[in-house]
Amino acid sequence: MTKIKLSTIQFSPAFGNIGETILTLKPLLLQASKSDLLVLPELANSGYNFKDFDEAYSFSEVPEKSVFVEFLTTQCRKYNFSVVAGFNERSGDQIYNSALLIDKNGIAGKYRKIQLFWNEKDYFTPGGKKPEIYEVAGAKIGILICFDWVFAELWNGLARRGADIICHPSNLVLPGKAQKAIPVWAMTNKIYIATANRIGSEGNLTFTGNSIIASPSGDIVASASANKSEIISAECDLSLSRDKMITPKNHVFNDRRTELYDL
Repeated sequence: MTKIKLSTIQFSPAFGNIGETILTLKPLLLQASKSDLLVLPELANSGYNFKDFDEAYSFSEVPEKSVFVEFLTTQCRKYNFSVVAGFNERSGDQIYNSALLIDKNGIAGKYRKIQLFWNEKDYFTPGGKKPEIYEVAGAKIGILICFDWVFAELWNGLARRGADIICHPSNLVLPGKAQKAIPVWAMTNKIYIATANRIGSEGNLTFTGNSIIASPSGDIVASASANKSEIISAECDLSLSRDKMITPKNHVFNDRRTELYDL
């Protein structure tokens, strides 16, 4: 039986101040050092509520030259875990709302957010590639970001391609909405989902915390408060995410009749 310790770190990144964010994260990563896989919030290297494109761009980093990535790589090497972190990614004259998979060797994967929310459309270029599957500590993982929670096809697509766990860095501002949907996507696809939300306020936005980890049965197996820095963890039994039978005669994916669906 393969098991993996999955954790999320709920905290408030320092707006536009990577050095301060690193100082905040360092003791939290130490507390979570027994984990195999950690998930941090969306845009963890920059903060979120930018006044315009120029400010958002000024807070972005090229992943291969990033102080934030270098710090996380060092921590992965020190504690032998992997991290999925939201990342304000600079690429030429464009920026992407991205999430990076980082391990002891550096950047092991990247997803650029497909479904942009609200003012994100003023700053970021939407991702143009389907999310991929990566392997961490024997588990197959996928990555989605925040507002992607609305779109069933994204969760289903990753699950059908073998994801055991979907990591979901978030900066949620609609209280309780995603937290209702996430257990449903976990149950209907029989996967684990780790939603790492942030806390605190930036300008007119208040982030809602309440990070959760949901199991393939749709149960919330770990949850955080609305407004405190917290680490939540769950031991994920991968045999549960790989058993797609709902009843002895019903399979989550094999029972799909896509010829009758209006996709």
